[in-house]
Amino acid sequence: MSTQHTRRPGEDTTASPDARASSDWWSTAISRIRPGEILLRGYPVEELIGRIGFAEQIWLLLRGELPTPGQARLLEAALVAAVDHGPQAPSIAAARMAATCGIGLNSAMATGAGLLGDTHGGAGQQCMQLLERIIEGESAASIVAEHRARRAYVPGFGHRFHPRDPRRDPLLALVRQAIQEGDVQGDALAAGLALEEALASDRPKPVPMNIDGATAIIYAELGFPAELGRGLFVLSRSVGILAHAWEEQQSGTRIKGPLPRPLLPGYHGPPPRAVPPRPTRDNRDQRPS
Repeated sequence: MSTQHTRRPGEDTTASPDARASSDWWSTAISRIRPGEILLRGYPVEELIGRIGFAEQIWLLLRGELPTPGQARLLEAALVAAVDHGPQAPSIAAARMAATCGIGLNSAMATGAGLLGDTHGGAGQQCMQLLERIIEGESAASIVAEHRARRAYVPGFGHRFHPRDPRRDPLLALVRQAIQEGDVQGDALAAGLALEEALASDRPKPVPMNIDGATAIIYAELGFPAELGRGLFVLSRSVGILAHAWEEQQSGTRIKGPLPRPLLPGYHGPPPRAVPPRPTRDNRDQRPS
């Protein structure tokens, strides 16, 4: 049974049906690779080199078109802000430990990036989903009440280390600038600030927005889906993972565990005890039937 072939822009119409079927297997709108030719979203790579930055390249591959200067500036700021948070971040610590075990940098990076899930690394995506609910008409107060009823954190707000995340204010200032310049609409910023205000109600201390909340606003303002927001965070944090894995690898330390060697993890199992003797054949024969 044959299927009808749909012609795509830029397709070689002289190719045989078998050749077209082969090319359709991994058909992509992202890049075209031919001998002596590399097109990225239709642009020759040699024309992009030296003319656009890395953030613009990321935007181009993900979105299909080049960003405006303001959009690129905002995306780059979010990527720069989230690159690292030290070895106390599990993804960084895991990459450093992996680097002392004799594996390559790529495997050490994969170890760290593989830890970025719903709990560690997923708050930005989760916050973007909350922002979307508010933009669609749900109240910030009801979302906060919902999380309080479940005794759950509101993703994107509060921080274990920082009373006020030092990355919040400069990122939001750039969002406000982008709004004034017409690069973004401001709906996500308004939603994020509404959440922050609702969280402060009935509390002695405010719960300021953290890096996940600030970058969630940026990615939402720029029109990225929530799942891509997490992908962009992973991309950004991978830079820090690489730097830490490389630094640890250069130290020459071998098999570095999660605790300094003089320290031992706590133990809460049974106290030391003797292994009971195994029954002998004679003892087994004397058991009552």
